[in-house]
Amino acid sequence: MTRRYDYIHDGAAIYARSFAIIRSESDLSRFSVEEARIAVRMIHGSGMVEIAEAIHFGGDFARAGRAALLAGAPILCDSKMVANGITRPRLPAKNEIICLLDAPEVPGIAARICNTRSAAALDLWGDRLAGAVVAIGNAPTALFHLLELIDAGAPMPAAVIGLPVGFVGAAESKAALAADGRLPFVIVEGRRGGSAMAVSAVNALASEAE
Repeated sequence: MTRRYDYIHDGAAIYARSFAIIRSESDLSRFSVEEARIAVRMIHGSGMVEIAEAIHFGGDFARAGRAALLAGAPILCDSKMVANGITRPRLPAKNEIICLLDAPEVPGIAARICNTRSAAALDLWGDRLAGAVVAIGNAPTALFHLLELIDAGAPMPAAVIGLPVGFVGAAESKAALAADGRLPFVIVEGRRGGSAMAVSAVNALASEAE
């Protein structure tokens, strides 16, 4: 086929060029090597180099999250967009990816706890929280409820990707996670976040290959 436009059409070359641009245009100097690799993926997933200054890591997140995945920990997701976006071949131990948003019990739990379905689905994670990697890329209520569950004695996950997005509760829930101090985390301050960035963080933890 004759190409009408001059563009890069090799997938590996597109990734390589994208990451080179991100590293040339972003200030990643305050991050460790491992954190910078995660930040680059998150910037790639959002298309915004300026979010580098709003990305914050806590509690040795990069090491803890990577070690958990290598040990076979499940990945617990608040939305199907996050669950479906994770690149399965990158996972180091065929890690289980769990999103229980569509479980039949969820509407009843949501009514009982007076919260959203996204938050109610976390009540079904149960013991699977122990040592898991949690990826929240949609609902602030899910991130708030995760902290409430841990207050109530739920098992501790190994690492939390706290990237809910939006205008109501997103900034506040991420600030609450950062201030909590009990969990290794990555957040983007403010309203920005979303499933694409959460997926990017999981994919960066899953493999050291950029």
